Amino acid sequence: MESIGLRATVEAMIFAGGDPVSCERMADVLGVEKHTIDSVCSELNEYYEQSGSALRVVKLGGQYQMTTRDEFAPMIRTLLDMKKDTPLSGAAMEVLAVIAYNEPVTKNFIERVRGVDCSGVVNTLLARGLIEERGRLDLPGRPMQYATSTNFMRCFGLESMGELPAIPDETEANLQMTLEEAIRGAQEEAEEKE
Repeated sequence: MESIGLRATVEAMIFAGGDPVSCERMADVLGVEKHTIDSVCSELNEYYEQSGSALRVVKLGGQYQMTTRDEFAPMIRTLLDMKKDTPLSGAAMEVLAVIAYNEPVTKNFIERVRGVDCSGVVNTLLARGLIEERGRLDLPGRPMQYATSTNFMRCFGLESMGELPAIPDETEANLQMTLEEAIRGAQEEAEEKE
């Protein structure tokens, strides 16, 4: 293996995998620690960057995948006659956010949060590969649980779910400012009527 080189071997494994390849699996196959695989993938990206390559290795959770840089997407779409995906609707983005911040969740949970039926939206997100089924709950009816997929992380440029932006908090200061603005507005209205 030393005659081949660790970096070239990891590159070949990720390339041949096509889909995301588990860091843990590569480490097991090569007989090295996971941090070594992480380090080699960083070296690969530095090499690609310095050589002006169109390739890059992205980390998706505990997995790696070889992709092209974003700026090549329009030419690749044209070459492969790929149609650009239609953007997600507001409802789909809401459902995706509910799942991402609370995963795994059932359809019933999503519908309680949103207050409307979400069957069609959940099916659309499944078809696009942004969410996946994660087993059933051991409850009557055995409801399916849903979670985000590695495709979700790739599309949103996330290495881990911990990179999701924090949900804004309604702090006391914000509530106090809102209350003061409401009082000020009411006073101004009263003064205009006088």
